[in-house]
Amino acid sequence: MSTQRHAEVAGAGLAGLTLATALAQRGWSVRVHERGSELREIGAGIYLWENALRALEDIGAYDAVAARGERINSPELRDHKQRLLQREWLRDGRLYTVVRRDLHAALADAAKQAGVEIETSSVVAGATPDGELELADGTVHKADLVVGADGVYSRVRDTLGLTQQITNLGDGCGRHLVPRTADDPVNVAWEEWNGGRRVGVVPSSPEWTYLFLCCPEDDTEGVQQQPFNRQTWIDSFPSFRSQLERVPDMPEGRWAAFSDVVTKNWYKGRAAIVGDAAHAMSPNLGQAACCAMMNGVALAQALNGRDIDTGLELWQRSEKPVIDRVQRYSRMYGKIGTRWPERGLEVRSALIWSLAKAKPFQRRLQFAANYFPSLETAAVPVGR
Repeated sequence: MSTQRHAEVAGAGLAGLTLATALAQRGWSVRVHERGSELREIGAGIYLWENALRALEDIGAYDAVAARGERINSPELRDHKQRLLQREWLRDGRLYTVVRRDLHAALADAAKQAGVEIETSSVVAGATPDGELELADGTVHKADLVVGADGVYSRVRDTLGLTQQITNLGDGCGRHLVPRTADDPVNVAWEEWNGGRRVGVVPSSPEWTYLFLCCPEDDTEGVQQQPFNRQTWIDSFPSFRSQLERVPDMPEGRWAAFSDVVTKNWYKGRAAIVGDAAHAMSPNLGQAACCAMMNGVALAQALNGRDIDTGLELWQRSEKPVIDRVQRYSRMYGKIGTRWPERGLEVRSALIWSLAKAKPFQRRLQFAANYFPSLETAAVPVGR
């Protein structure tokens, strides 16, 4: 196609920047709209499994991220008695952990180097199937493709009528960065479960360790993380006292609920949705952001050398079943971690230990980490 195609993208988060860069590197002109006054990423740390790392390689951001992150050789899970249940998650592939702001900065740099235009303080009101992105100030931008990468409560998705259901999963997490010390693991991520509570201690840069503190939303003491109810977590996880004592009384991170977003379709006409707007999920498998970035690359692949209608149909037909499956497994894993009855914790430990030894189950649970789309060479869907 000789005429350069143009895309308007709502949202300069991980999904939006990855997609924008992948499109620009394939010959598109791209403008990204960020509602904030500056480019920034909220949150603390993040797991980047093999699929996300391949997405970063695709857009040329891998080296910058790996230089700031930590290579994890053994993610370990322990139970309420500190017994090791699982360290088998890395049968194949790579795992890095990184501070989210470092990842976001690398994605923003890659986007700018690819020629992506980023507009801040640009609030999106919605989109139309005809390829129009509508801003809150009344401005309308026309494009060959408009994309909503604008989060769980996406205006693009809602105005296109693609929302099927947004489900509060009944549990959530506080995410905190604390200064790294010699008490923290090196090239290892620790996770421990006690009842419905889960704590992770994750080295994420030379300076910072990432803590996640998850619990059901009806755990009234556990959700008190701003201000931080330190003692209740130390009582549940005394082996992590050193890390928990480093969380400030008024941390930047707060407890937030997990949500699932279920959509009827990922596109309508010449408008599409990616990331949390299309398939928000709990982070129980560490795949929410990984899938968002991977799926952004997949969309760019599907549109490369194809007309918009054909590319969007190919993308959804190929990738939506994959993401739906990850979402289901993440939801199931979260129920085991936070909804298991207290009187059955020994049974849970035995179950997790046995499943960790079952290679078929491991492959099913971790299939997303080892999956990566190849839609540029894929056959066109029947009937196109």
